[in-house]
Amino acid sequence: MKRSQINSIIQYTMDKLKEYQFPLPPFAYYSTEDWKNLDESEIEIVENMLGWDISDFGGDFKKVGLTIFTFRNGNFYAKEKYPKPYCEKLDFVMDGQTLPFHYHWSKREDIINRGGGDLDVTLYNSDPKDFADVQAAREFKRGTFLDTPVTTKVDGREITVPAGGKVTLHPGQSIAITPGLYHSWQGVPGTGDVILFEVSTTNDDRTDNRFYKASDRIPTIEEDVKPNYLIFADYPKFTKFDFIKKN
Repeated sequence: MKRSQINSIIQYTMDKLKEYQFPLPPFAYYSTEDWKNLDESEIEIVENMLGWDISDFGGDFKKVGLTIFTFRNGNFYAKEKYPKPYCEKLDFVMDGQTLPFHYHWSKREDIINRGGGDLDVTLYNSDPKDFADVQAAREFKRGTFLDTPVTTKVDGREITVPAGGKVTLHPGQSIAITPGLYHSWQGVPGTGDVILFEVSTTNDDRTDNRFYKASDRIPTIEEDVKPNYLIFADYPKFTKFDFIKKN
């Protein structure tokens, strides 16, 4: 992705959130100088990957993409330092925008439509062999959909849909996504941008996403202009701190 595109996406999202009266914490607006001057008191922002996250999954962002802001998160690799077992994110979906099929090995999440348009969520069970073969997933080998009904909960009510079935979330509604459950979504075209909130267990987007087919989760950035705001993948370059690595 070009840095100019990332700047534009973040600014667009900020403007829309102001329009919908969804406030963000101060670090959402930090400049590169603010990040360079970050001190130990805010190291959690870096180590737990809080803040902006943009992905085009290697394609056309307006068609397939996602804008994320992570408010809080625990850490897989430093549970004594960061014992909180939960994560909260904003997932901003543009009108008609799609998220590719994927599941998580560890993360259990509720996806909540907080306002704007409607969201179609499509579901498949994964093959237990696929779920267990982490190495194959790391090599981007295509996953497997099971042709079996999917059972989950919408607003605490148990529902069952056929393989590949869709669940439409209107503003105020939520769906539970368990580990190993393939899910994709699309902002229903013509209903407007969708403001999703994600409440989950601890999340690490570098290691816990299994895509159905090859997809670049963290973008490679072409620095055509200077950054106005940073995404979490920028932190090691612009701050004195780095992510906590797996032992």
